[in-house]
Amino acid sequence: MQINKTLLTMISAGVVTGTAAFSTGVFAQEQEGTAIEAEERIQVIGSRLSMRTATDGAAPVDIISSEELTASGITETARALQYAVPSFNFPSSSITDGSDAVRPASLRGLSPDHTLVLVNGKRRHMSALVHLNGTTGRGSSNVDLNAIPISSIKRIEVLRDGAAALYGSDAIAGVINIVLKDQAEGGSLTAVTGQTYEGDGEQYKVHGNVGFELGNDGHLTLSAEYHHKNKTNRAGFDPRQQYPLVDGELDPREQTFDRLNHHVGDAEFENKALFANASIALGDGELYAFGGVSDRTTQSGAFYRRALDSRNIIEVYPDGFLPLLTPETSDVSGYVGYRFDLGQWQVDASTGYGESEFQYRVENSINASIGPSSQTEFDAGTLITDEMTATVDFSRFVPFVNNSDLSVAFGISYRENSYQIRAGEEASYIDGGYNGRAAGSQGFTGFKPESEVDQSRDNTGVYVEVENMLTADFLWGAAVRYEDYSDFGSNTSWKVSGRYDLSDEWAIRATANTGFRAPSVQQLYFSNISTLFVDRGNGLQPEQSGTFNNISDVARELGIEGLEPEESQSFSAGLVFNGYDGFTLTIDAFQIAIDDRIILSGDVSPQDSAAVADALAASGADNARFFVNAVDTTTRGVDVVASKTFQFAEYGELRTQLAYGYNKTEIDDVNLPALLDGLEDNLFDGVERTRMTRSVPRNSGSIAFTHTLSDLETRLAFNYFGDYTLENSQGVQTEFGAKWVTDLSAKYRLNNQLSVSAGVQNLFDEYPDKQRPGSQFNGIFMYPLTNAPFGFNGGYYYAELTYNF
Repeated sequence: MQINKTLLTMISAGVVTGTAAFSTGVFAQEQEGTAIEAEERIQVIGSRLSMRTATDGAAPVDIISSEELTASGITETARALQYAVPSFNFPSSSITDGSDAVRPASLRGLSPDHTLVLVNGKRRHMSALVHLNGTTGRGSSNVDLNAIPISSIKRIEVLRDGAAALYGSDAIAGVINIVLKDQAEGGSLTAVTGQTYEGDGEQYKVHGNVGFELGNDGHLTLSAEYHHKNKTNRAGFDPRQQYPLVDGELDPREQTFDRLNHHVGDAEFENKALFANASIALGDGELYAFGGVSDRTTQSGAFYRRALDSRNIIEVYPDGFLPLLTPETSDVSGYVGYRFDLGQWQVDASTGYGESEFQYRVENSINASIGPSSQTEFDAGTLITDEMTATVDFSRFVPFVNNSDLSVAFGISYRENSYQIRAGEEASYIDGGYNGRAAGSQGFTGFKPESEVDQSRDNTGVYVEVENMLTADFLWGAAVRYEDYSDFGSNTSWKVSGRYDLSDEWAIRATANTGFRAPSVQQLYFSNISTLFVDRGNGLQPEQSGTFNNISDVARELGIEGLEPEESQSFSAGLVFNGYDGFTLTIDAFQIAIDDRIILSGDVSPQDSAAVADALAASGADNARFFVNAVDTTTRGVDVVASKTFQFAEYGELRTQLAYGYNKTEIDDVNLPALLDGLEDNLFDGVERTRMTRSVPRNSGSIAFTHTLSDLETRLAFNYFGDYTLENSQGVQTEFGAKWVTDLSAKYRLNNQLSVSAGVQNLFDEYPDKQRPGSQFNGIFMYPLTNAPFGFNGGYYYAELTYNF
């Protein structure tokens, strides 16, 4: 069957090509992730011939509408995506420094930096924060999805397949594309409030969007939100002695001390964001622009310092104190581009800039080494990363064999990334020499001047991509991409894909590709020496613990070479069923082998080897850790998505969906620098092995039922989080059991403009299993501080009011 060339030309108009590699369609269809309204233009990542449903592609794609994101009343973008796509992980953490403010998220059980995030088909910058404290993806950075307000999102497209040959670095696990709202008129305003069953975690959020016409066919769409959330706390009571003895006896204040002194739960935060999306006809083409700003202030707790603690100054805090981390995070981004025709070619030229700033601030703290005169609030330093991108992309259709058309695309991109560390104020890191007390601001020690960096790197990429529907039943595609980096050299990746329709209902599909992830500038240049308290068998003792980047003298003396890209080989194969009155089913198996995965190593100290002692002699650090290409892994899994809509005449419509994801990561090999050979247990211990392979559920899924009857819509969802395992520093593993979390909500349309919603998340108040008694820190940390897949807040109820205009 010949594909109509005029139709294909219409479909390709306005295509975001090259780095984004998108295409558009104009059909009403049922997508893998959700239903899309008739006549809507659909962009589908991973294909240029997408005048089909997402189930017609060669790779699995979920398309999540804004309605589905907000259906359960979830107020955070990353959390909403987690409940919509089971293979996407967004675990909760507490007392993890900056990771309490910017939590890691990942796809298919891989690292957070193995997923590429796009906005309107363009690369989104990453957070400046490096996850250092025991969370999933320790040593990585990720895009802060929560910096993008839900009110600005039209839909989210998730390509669950390796795609580095299409989109460049980072797309090993898949690609998430956030499509911004683009209406030229009307809008909405929504107010949400809610709290947990326990009565904490109160939040309120006001968000909305509005569209304006620009010219004849253009638009300007503005979206904004203000979101405030109070903390939750599930800490246990602290049974320990709090005060120094008085004449050999317990201080009478022990009887009245408030023993709920730790904060274990979600951080308190205030978030403000403003996004814009615009396009206007200009000459023979279209000028477009989009971007946004967001600012978040977070407050979370560190470990409580008791009155008797040597890290406390009793004249300042007679009852002890809880240091509060109050980082300020800000993200700024903007793209501008021009799409036009050049003969038979569609051309898209664009440039964009993104910046993330993470300023560490500590309150209710002290630098004990300064003594009673120490200040109690500190600027502990700032991390900044920015990214500038410029691309020019060309695409067209050319006649091909068997009376078909061949989609051809090629382009070139240039990207520059930079990274800065700015030292904190002097009081946040100096040793004031007071009675041998610990130096630096308690809770988080400030970055020292020797940790300051201001580095950058750039890369240039070129690609060619072809795709063809050779017959009415057979689709194939191929792509190759070459990128050259200023710091480690070049990489070439490729991808081939195919799909064959066995009948009107059944189809098989498969892909094979190589991929890569360039080491991030955060991993290349992050460096810090801070005071940590470590138990070496003689109680907690202060140590100067150093994270050294690979251009440092310490790294060079230990034979640690510059970081190289991680390289992957991926395969997927799937079965698709479309039939039986709208029932769809997709089953996709995959394997992703990654060589030279970058890890943040464990500590090595002078006692471990003479080489380490020599390297650390002049560094001022008692131990060291590094970013190294150390681990080869293989991840295998399967994703299943099924959906069906039932019509019940006067009893309304019922939409059903089942989604299931399974993944298992195994470690194939560990390769360490020669001078550190024999220190595997230090550099990559059981804690890290377990974190890489078992810290997220291997099984996850959801079953959702949405019923519509006249103006009333009700939704019931059962979300499944499988078991996972964590290991402590003593080598003891704890398995946390699988849980079902039930959500129930209802929405009623009062009139054409006004609707009200109410619902409950975690209806039956489920909590993770408690930790082993030996891991509960005197019963204070009852639940795991990291990697809790659905958190440990229990049930939550909310109400929502929306005005459409």
